[in-house]
Amino acid sequence: QVQVVESGGGEVQAGGSLRLSCAASGSIYGFLANAWYRQTQGKERDFVARISNAGNTNYAVSAKGRFTISRDNANNTVYLRMNNLKPEDTGVYYCRATGAGVDYWGQGTQVTVSS
Repeated sequence: QVQVVESGGGEVQAGGSLRLSCAASGSIYGFLANAWYRQTQGKERDFVARISNAGNTNYAVSAKGRFTISRDNANNTVYLRMNNLKPEDTGVYYCRATGAGVDYWGQGTQVTVSS
C-alpha cells in the first residue's frame, strides 16, 4: 500500500510564494513519475506540473516560468515551488504518484491567493 501526503498549502496575497510538498511512503519501489494537479470547485482536476523519476519536467502553460517542480528521491518527496502567485492559482492541489501502472493520489492541500 502506498500513501501520498501533501502539505504546504495556505493563503497568500497575489505575488507571494508557496512551496508544496508531496511525501510518499509504503511500497514505493518502481515509481516512475509524480505530478501536481489543481482543482477548483465544480471543475475537473487540471494538470500543473510533472516530473519523472529521472528528473525530466513538464509544466502547464499557466505554470511555466512561475512554478518549479523538483524531487528528493532519498526522502521520497516531491516539491512544487510556486512564485508570483495569482488569484487564478487558487484551488486544491493534489499530488499523484505513479508506479507500476497504478496512480496514487493524496488528499490535497488548499492554496488560496487573494488579490
